[in-house]
Amino acid sequence: MPQPPRPPSPATLLVPLLLLLVATTGKQIFREAPQFYNSMDCPSLTLSDDQDDNASPDDSLVVCSDQAVHVAMALDITYIRGSMAALLSVLQHSSCPQNIFFHFVIANNENETSYPSELRAIVSGSFPYLKYNIYPFDAASVSGLISTSIRSALDCPLNYARSYLANLLPLCVSRVVYLDSDVVVVDDIATLFSTPLTDDAVLAAPEYCNANFTSYFTPTFWANPSLSVTFAGRQPCYFNTGVMVIDLNRWRERDHTRRIEEWMELQKRMRIYELGSLPPFLLVFAGKIVPVDHRWNQHGLGGDNFRGLCRDLHPGPVSLLHWSGKGKPWVRLDAGRPCPLDALWAPYDLLQTPFVIDL
Repeated sequence: MPQPPRPPSPATLLVPLLLLLVATTGKQIFREAPQFYNSMDCPSLTLSDDQDDNASPDDSLVVCSDQAVHVAMALDITYIRGSMAALLSVLQHSSCPQNIFFHFVIANNENETSYPSELRAIVSGSFPYLKYNIYPFDAASVSGLISTSIRSALDCPLNYARSYLANLLPLCVSRVVYLDSDVVVVDDIATLFSTPLTDDAVLAAPEYCNANFTSYFTPTFWANPSLSVTFAGRQPCYFNTGVMVIDLNRWRERDHTRRIEEWMELQKRMRIYELGSLPPFLLVFAGKIVPVDHRWNQHGLGGDNFRGLCRDLHPGPVSLLHWSGKGKPWVRLDAGRPCPLDALWAPYDLLQTPFVIDL
């Protein structure tokens, strides 16, 4: 006697539903990351001198603690896959991951009121134990200052959020590490965070003095003595703003946000540079920063701003890999045309494909 057909398994029913969800909504689904714990010699998070003793132990205590390590990133749906990989890498290689507080800046879009909730759900879904705040950034306030650059991605208002961290983050946060979303950290972020900011410096970052510094500004800039005198008495070198240590107190005291905006306003009147948010930082800080070992920004792995061709690592040790440039590892991996170094990013990818079902 023929046996009745067996009912389909839950996984058989779930796969088409997940495929339909991804295809119709375009939403990316991320798996939960493992939880990481402090080593035995990590300092405990305690109240700072200027903090209320009745502060909540889960938010205010951590964000204002003198022992907290602060990391800031811009967060949006377009680059969320890179951001999630960066988060995992920071936590995985930290000796005191429970002491890290993340500050996520997102574009404040009045037409998408659910946007903050969506990003919060993504982050908390993969990192339910993560200590973080989300700060809405008024993109409209900076849009009018942005000039077109050589690559449209560089013109996104959120790309300029790093200039406003001192205004967005709590006043009790005196120092922060800023990271782009296309990085992977393979060393303890606390080492970078604790970089001594000597000589009253505001920023610390790897410098690249072999780069042609004049190429970051137009002939119009260099031909105008009232502009080129900006670098008089300085030894300016290129530095990449995707990895920086920032003294927020000194930034606030000197109102560097306004100084950057003044250069952006001038750029609207006369073209003095071509490359997005980087040149204003160079105008204000180049030749005045504390140099950090190059191991903390093995940048350029995304190729140039036009073709995004494969590149090799710079000579020397590596603490941070940075896919700056047009080519992003997740895009190249999905297209089946990865560069060799993209294999170093892949282990941190938390994207849950519809074909991997956890039951």
